[in-house]
Amino acid sequence: MLPTVADVLELEPASRGAPRVLAGADRLDVQVRWVHVIELAEAGRLLRGGELVLSTGIALPPDPAGLRRYVAELASAGVSALAVELGSRYVRSLPLPLVEAAGRHRLPLIVFERETQFIAITEAVHSLILAGQVAELTAADRLYQVFTDLAVAGASAQEVVTQASELACVPVILADAGHLVLACATAGQRAQTLLAGFEGKSRALRLSGRTAYDQATGWLVTRVGPGEDGGDSGRLIFVLSGQPRPADEVMCERAATTLTLTRMVGDWRRQQADDAGYLAKTARSALFAQVAGPGFADWADLHARITAIGVPLTGHRLVPLALQGTEPAVLAEACEEAGVHAISGALGEGQCGALLALAPGADHDGVLAGLLAAPALRGTPAGTADPVTALAQARDAIREASLAAGAVLTVRAAGGLAGDDLPALPCAKLADLGLAGLLYQLRDDARVLRFAEQRLARLLEHDEARGTDLVRVLAIYLEAGGSKAIAANRAGLARPTMYERLRQIEQAAGLRLDSPLARTEFMVALLARLTRTGAGGYPAAGRTSRGG
Repeated sequence: MLPTVADVLELEPASRGAPRVLAGADRLDVQVRWVHVIELAEAGRLLRGGELVLSTGIALPPDPAGLRRYVAELASAGVSALAVELGSRYVRSLPLPLVEAAGRHRLPLIVFERETQFIAITEAVHSLILAGQVAELTAADRLYQVFTDLAVAGASAQEVVTQASELACVPVILADAGHLVLACATAGQRAQTLLAGFEGKSRALRLSGRTAYDQATGWLVTRVGPGEDGGDSGRLIFVLSGQPRPADEVMCERAATTLTLTRMVGDWRRQQADDAGYLAKTARSALFAQVAGPGFADWADLHARITAIGVPLTGHRLVPLALQGTEPAVLAEACEEAGVHAISGALGEGQCGALLALAPGADHDGVLAGLLAAPALRGTPAGTADPVTALAQARDAIREASLAAGAVLTVRAAGGLAGDDLPALPCAKLADLGLAGLLYQLRDDARVLRFAEQRLARLLEHDEARGTDLVRVLAIYLEAGGSKAIAANRAGLARPTMYERLRQIEQAAGLRLDSPLARTEFMVALLARLTRTGAGGYPAAGRTSRGG
């Protein structure tokens, strides 16, 4: 970064000369490429531009026309400024024609009212220039290393965009060919302001080359690609507050190249062939993680980002969905094929989830039923919750849907133990799952675990020590609603054998099974055990009993 004329005047050797600006005060931000001490009446032909010219004035033309010509030649050569020291040629002030000519050509004209050492100014400025060049080389090397590491590591689009934003200290946006925002780093600005009307502004922007600056929007834009059709597959945008610097253009193009390389390292061509919306799905998955995950969330920021990626939220009902034992990519594909606007991704405990954005009046139960009827999702344990209207409410709704999906496994494993009157729903809410749903939510509660252990410990110890299956028989009996005849039939036992098993259960547990309270307590204990162990909590009904 080169120093400006203003920077030079603040240096100690220059300030000793009591500098005063006589003309061109509005152009002190012009950069100084070099410093020349030159005492010639025709100096312009020897200069290349960007120089600060120092002079004692001894060789300046004596006549007004000559002074005007001298200034015109300097301005034509593109010098940064002219500084003249009083004392040798001019004692009290500089000639008025010289000052007027400098003002007319907008050439900064400085007078040193006290004697100063030009050599000291020259050394100080050149040291500053060299230090700046070293800093630029260091920054360029760091830039190269950072983006090379990102490319080799196959970093995500969001990681590359975030790094570019941090290095440039400006907001950075990555959009696809359809003008949807795939990744965004706001550099401290509010996303809803940054992304307001983005699609329309992006669509109206025409690029004449690979990289261009749009004065109206303040966007420095470069192409990311090429895409499958030979055109650009996206655009990387630096949102600037003023004209771009050369360093901005270099960084923008380097980041765009890195995005292209990371696709290659991540087998982008295979992803492009198999899934044209790979980047968009990755971006939606990252946004879903922020909505569903723990910790602070800037809901206004997320609202703007999700809307910018093509999922409408304002005025829509947001329906949570959680699936057990399904890959996130399968759910994302099903949503896309069904034409459902959604963000989706992984949840904990072998689950994936989605937040569906449904238009007002849409039958959300019907949408869920249609979605879960897809061959890849048919029969998958699924949970949902009541729709919400604000994104800030979505996290709790997704958490409830996740609990419901997990509880469905308990209900399926428990069979009749969980109740024969439960509705056959493609997608259950916690309220639909009754006692099994409640116990699933309390599955880690130490008090519930102690209660289940206290009720079942003696039966489990009996089965372990003697090789019996009293816990299984008890579950079948409770599933049968306390009917010994039905239980015997389901267990494949003769009635006398069933009666004997029930007597053994009562004796081992120290409770009478004809007590409704005792049966309820055992049912709760068995369901609580199932929520911890899954279908393996006790042998399934209908399996042949030992000693039968």
